[in-house]
Amino acid sequence: MDRDNVSAPTIEALQVGELYSNDEIFRSLNVSNAGGIRLGLQSKAVLRAVIFTSVQSFHSVGENPYHDRLEEGILTYTAAGKLGQQTLSGANSRLIEQKLFNFPIHGFALIASRRDRTVGPRRWKYLGLLEYLRHYPDTQLDASGKVRKAWLFEFKIHREPHVLPLARDAALSSEILTASRRRAASSVGDDEIVDGRDYQKPENIERIEHVRGKLLAMEPKTFERFIKDLLVHCGFLDVCVTKFSADGGIDVNARAGGRTWIFENTLVQVQAKRWLHSIGRKEVAELRGSLQQFARGAVITTGHFSKAAINEASEEGKNPICLIDGFRLSNVVLDEQFHLAV
Repeated sequence: MDRDNVSAPTIEALQVGELYSNDEIFRSLNVSNAGGIRLGLQSKAVLRAVIFTSVQSFHSVGENPYHDRLEEGILTYTAAGKLGQQTLSGANSRLIEQKLFNFPIHGFALIASRRDRTVGPRRWKYLGLLEYLRHYPDTQLDASGKVRKAWLFEFKIHREPHVLPLARDAALSSEILTASRRRAASSVGDDEIVDGRDYQKPENIERIEHVRGKLLAMEPKTFERFIKDLLVHCGFLDVCVTKFSADGGIDVNARAGGRTWIFENTLVQVQAKRWLHSIGRKEVAELRGSLQQFARGAVITTGHFSKAAINEASEEGKNPICLIDGFRLSNVVLDEQFHLAV
């Protein structure tokens, strides 16, 4: 018998950070007992949804090709479907409906591999209520190792209330989502993500995804050092990593060398974001505000940029910011024949 499905009583409230069994979750929330996206329906309308995610290191890539990430209070979640091209149908499409109907989406993260029998059936940690932010296409390797189109969803994690009574989850979700969207009204344009795959040469797609996978596997501090080494390789001078922090400031300083002769000796200040989730207008504006006078700024990420971020970077009358997404960065690594020591 699967220890994850041992019969368990229903629970009346979920507590952020607490562990639950698969049986407790599907019985208490009245959703299906299998799948990464589980829906509770009434007359075909979604009453609530549950999303299960896991840490990639618990599995081989073949068992779990999903590039799910928990970063900066954002869950980046790969849509359901392990093989072939993903589509926005079935359970995938129903998640988007939260934007209209404000139903609760509950998030759970696996804390140990199912093979680890030292851990009991309660191995799903409750993350909190999830707020759908956006979805967009990505390129990933499927369970067979073939390149395919995937869909990424981004959710904001709400960890308050810390204890959530299930009898009131619909009402609380509506209140929380309404207030959150009111506060985020100034971020218009961040919902539209620009597809960086346009940088890819068709014959390089698999190589690019292989490089991007290595970059995504780096720790943030390691990624900053990688950017430093890549800049040195590309001819930049006086390259140094600043003191590591999580304040959104400058991560790498460099000066343009002779290979970029028209800008030779120009100070370049880089913000390095080893993120899967997208960069919005806020991050670009914050970098511009951190730049030294006459310096040129760049945001380099393993993820994507929103249309609002791109507009902010090139807005007339402001110091322009260079934006390098994960696909463009992977292309640079290949074109410059830079060795990744990962």
